Amino acid sequence: MAMNADPVYIVNLLLSIAVLALGVLAYHKQRLTCFLYIGIGFGLFGISHAMFILGLESSFVEPLVFIRIMGYALVAYALYTHVR
Repeated sequence: MAMNADPVYIVNLLLSIAVLALGVLAYHKQRLTCFLYIGIGFGLFGISHAMFILGLESSFVEPLVFIRIMGYALVAYALYTHVR
């Protein structure tokens, strides 16, 4: 297992963690579930980036696709429910 220190994935991982933290904090203050869903969605993106950095993406192709789809679905659902 070779680590991949690609700066783009490292920055994306850090941003995903930041959005996750902000989503949880915003939910705690506002009690709007859309913030929580967006935070969790970006948390899933962070898992995907971390697995790439750790060199695990080739071993878990199908789960990574599912994780990304669920992340997009959570963000889309959050935006849809908030705009309605």
